[in-house]
Amino acid sequence: AKRLTKFIKLETIEIEEEKINDEKESLILIAKEKEGERILKKIERNDFVILFDVQGEMKDSLQFAKFIQNKIDTINGNICFVLGGSYGFSEDVYKRSQFKQSISKLTFPHQFARVMAIEQIYRAFKINNNEKYHK
Repeated sequence: AKRLTKFIKLETIEIEEEKINDEKESLILIAKEKEGERILKKIERNDFVILFDVQGEMKDSLQFAKFIQNKIDTINGNICFVLGGSYGFSEDVYKRSQFKQSISKLTFPHQFARVMAIEQIYRAFKINNNEKYHK
């Protein structure tokens, strides 16, 4: 994240995860809705929203870099990357997003997924600025 500031202004916003005592489907849905409301309050009207989601598209680093550069060149706003909680996103967050990117089909702890997401964003900026990056 610190290295990314060479290329962009990076703001990290953490949304508190909704706690549930029982993993009933109805309680999970309520938790996702509450988290979704908090997420959507942080997104600006002109933001291009990318969700890191297990159901998202699998782009390699070069494809992801090209995609990010295209968005930088064509959108009128910021790119907002969103990493969801344990149960995923609410329907409203899915509807607000313009793209879903999968980090992996494997399951990782939230903190590890966050590091992987930031690493890929950093790698995209290295690629787009014709700087060496580890393959």
